[in-house]
Amino acid sequence: MENIQDYWMEPFSKLVELCKIKSHEKIILLKETLSRELNVTLLEKAFKENGLKYSVIEILSKSSLIDPIIKSTGASNILDGNDHYLQKLMGNNVIFDLSKEGLMHSKQTKDILSSGARIMSISDEHPEILSRLKPDLSLKDRVKEAVSRCRSSSIMKVKSDAGTDLMIDLKNTNTVGVWGWTDKPGTLAHWPGGLVVSFPNSSSVNGKLVFQAGDINLTFKKYFDTEVTFDIENDFVKKISGNGTDKKLIEKYLKSFNDINAYATSHVGWGLNHKARYESLTMYDKAEINGTELRSLSGSFLYSIGANEFANRFTEGHFDLPMMDCTILLDDNIVVDKGYVV
Repeated sequence: MENIQDYWMEPFSKLVELCKIKSHEKIILLKETLSRELNVTLLEKAFKENGLKYSVIEILSKSSLIDPIIKSTGASNILDGNDHYLQKLMGNNVIFDLSKEGLMHSKQTKDILSSGARIMSISDEHPEILSRLKPDLSLKDRVKEAVSRCRSSSIMKVKSDAGTDLMIDLKNTNTVGVWGWTDKPGTLAHWPGGLVVSFPNSSSVNGKLVFQAGDINLTFKKYFDTEVTFDIENDFVKKISGNGTDKKLIEKYLKSFNDINAYATSHVGWGLNHKARYESLTMYDKAEINGTELRSLSGSFLYSIGANEFANRFTEGHFDLPMMDCTILLDDNIVVDKGYVV
């Protein structure tokens, strides 16, 4: 394991402080055998620095039961078939989630949150990345304002000069904001944070997305090199067009799941974190980065397909696809103008 640097500690301690854990609350550090031990060690030091007692639950990592390679889904499988551990988690107040994939879209997350526990997911990033994206108090207000605007709007439109023309019915849609920490029972946050996302209900998303070179595929941890078009009808990607490697990779990967829900819209939204860096995928090895930074990239439109727990759709297929230079409108009011937050 690498030597721990002093400047890695401060953001972990700040995170724990912002979660406002009371002395009587029970804390669980959830990890698996594939968890990033550097982050486990830093979090344990932060607990001690803040005078907090905690327990550790470590679960054996599981291989996927399907053939496609599973990466960066936000849907950890470590609780599948592990009701014993699920019950343990539900009996606590605060769960710091250091699982490899994270519990964001896991099947058991709804039950954990319904028990009153809160989940603080720390993305599987090298601490060098986390230290650049330390919890930022100003993010909370920016995110909450964006959430409020989405919840009070009926229609989201997304357009671009490349030909993107997407419409999302926001009525009865579940919109959440993530600023990087949580102090409220029954809620989940992830760090890094800084984005607003809406989970559409059935038959809410229609239109066309045109991905350009320089847009981002976070499942493959690469920038698009070629143009790819998604035709979307009633939430589902019905047609994938393009002439390059990007189209072939996406098409073959999705087909391999043999699961219609792998083609369904998971969530839509935009990034609000000014500290997130567009070039970060080029600066770290793939094993060092999970890409949560790019999901929160200020002004990017985030389109994701795969699991949508609010629509009761679960699948192991998942793509997070931040798009650059898009214009996002809420009830025809511009909130992002060609990649810049208004």
